[in-house]
Amino acid sequence: MPRVKRGTQAHKKREKILKQAKGFRWGRKSKERLAKEALLHAWSNAFRGRKEKKREYRRLWNVQINAAVREHGMKYSEFINALKKKNITLNRKVLSQIAREEPKTLEKIVEEVKK
Repeated sequence: MPRVKRGTQAHKKREKILKQAKGFRWGRKSKERLAKEALLHAWSNAFRGRKEKKREYRRLWNVQINAAVREHGMKYSEFINALKKKNITLNRKVLSQIAREEPKTLEKIVEEVKK
């Protein structure tokens, strides 16, 4: 059997790592060992960041809904509870969009919930 020389694959692998580390600072963009280490951290932070982003947006929507609903004399918790009791299934993202873009519609929703 002829032996397999893996120089091409090794080079491709190194180039791929350095390409992914583009934009990093200092030697972490140009030195393979440092780039590998930096990417391991970057990928774990990116994974965590995707989860955190969802939390942050939900918190933002809650604040926006609360601010809009308080103008109509209700608290956020009362409003959400009343929505559930009336079986109105609008998620927080949609409610915050309505609150921002169509205050009249939100006012009608609040009036419906208050009944």
